[in-house]
Amino acid sequence: MGDFRKESDLLGVLEVPADAYYGVQTQRAIDNFKISGQLLSSYPEFIRGLAFVKMAAAKTNYELGLLDESLYFKIVETCHEIIAGRFHEQFPVDMIQGGAGTSINMNANEVIANRVLEKMGKDKGQYEFCSPNDHINLSQSTNDAYPTAIKMGLLQMNAVLVEKLQKIVGAFRDKGNEFRGIIKMGRTQLQDAVPMTLGQEFEAFAATLEEDISKLNNNAGLFVEVNMGATAIGTGLNAPVGYAALCAKNLAEITGYPVVSAPDLVEATPDTGSYVIYSSALKRLAVKLSKICNDLRLLSSGPRAGLFEINLPPMQPGSSIMPGKVNPVIPEVVNQVCFKVIGNDLTVTFAAEAGQLQLNVMEPVLSHAIMENIHFLCNALDTLREKCIVGITANKEVCLNMVKHSIGIVTALNPYIGYKQSTAIAKESLETGKSVYDLVLEKGMLSQEKLDEILDPSHMLKPHNK
Repeated sequence: MGDFRKESDLLGVLEVPADAYYGVQTQRAIDNFKISGQLLSSYPEFIRGLAFVKMAAAKTNYELGLLDESLYFKIVETCHEIIAGRFHEQFPVDMIQGGAGTSINMNANEVIANRVLEKMGKDKGQYEFCSPNDHINLSQSTNDAYPTAIKMGLLQMNAVLVEKLQKIVGAFRDKGNEFRGIIKMGRTQLQDAVPMTLGQEFEAFAATLEEDISKLNNNAGLFVEVNMGATAIGTGLNAPVGYAALCAKNLAEITGYPVVSAPDLVEATPDTGSYVIYSSALKRLAVKLSKICNDLRLLSSGPRAGLFEINLPPMQPGSSIMPGKVNPVIPEVVNQVCFKVIGNDLTVTFAAEAGQLQLNVMEPVLSHAIMENIHFLCNALDTLREKCIVGITANKEVCLNMVKHSIGIVTALNPYIGYKQSTAIAKESLETGKSVYDLVLEKGMLSQEKLDEILDPSHMLKPHNK
């Protein structure tokens, strides 16, 4: 046998690496699904979710008298080891695979069973003493254990994402405070509008991202409803009476999340609505984040032929042919992450729609798309904050000059000389190059004292009575 051991299943005998904790069904998945290159081991939160589910199932089976005490304690010990980060390399299944998640569920069952066998002093593969199916998967099916593990994984990942989002909101807010006294032109349709402060612009970035914290948390809250005890299609075949509610209670105690059993397990088993609505929150965050990056690129454009209102930290030379060029590479890479997230949301939509009858077999690609999105967004938020936002500086004189020479300030004259005359002043200013200020005085529309009061840029930053 050399460095391999032989295990058998429905399809026959297969060689498995002798030191592997996984078994024959995992090996078949390794051989069959060389798809994304992203393995289950790439997502530790998902692996911990599987361990949470298997521990809760073992506890429930033990409390209902279905599992021997000694075996129960060894299963729990093994699950704790996996939750602590051990054996994660033993989860080599591709995240995208056929079989509605059976490969991933069996990967967990086999790793836990073989580690338990090791604790019992037995050889790997001696499943008569601890079976992946009869003991670790007792009272379960892939169709309830797998989606529940996904949800436990996503709850963990959401907490990490929210923490990173809070940090970048704080970074934008710090810049808003730093730039609060810098007057600049606001723009609509990329045309001059009315004055504002650079601080207000950055505070708005903070505010729009902060909204998404509650949205993400609220949508992730749907993941606490699980279908454990549904077994194959929601009827609970092979699960004892009371298993569903007790397993949900045990899972809540183990994870600290307010897990509850779905009221209708037949409905809950094929339902993927919670994934769709959570994915939409990730897409919303990506859309906002990409818009902010677009703004940062525009505001820093130049340095001579652009807006040049802010400076982004220089991260690398920008050209192989143009000396001195520095590109906004950090906002650019975050834009691209956002495009990927938006595309993955469409994958989630198609996968959710593809459910048929009592099961949705597309949950592997669905879960992978969401987990990949969270992973990408976490990295993008950290990168944008650390390598861009905290190092942004303002070109105060450039901002002020644009305000002084803009016809946008004519908007402030509307309440005093009317829209029609304000339009005429704006048009003449554009045609002659004369300032709005000089034209109003030339035509005797307002006194210099009144005009100075109206056109004081700081006067136009907030509502006031005429």
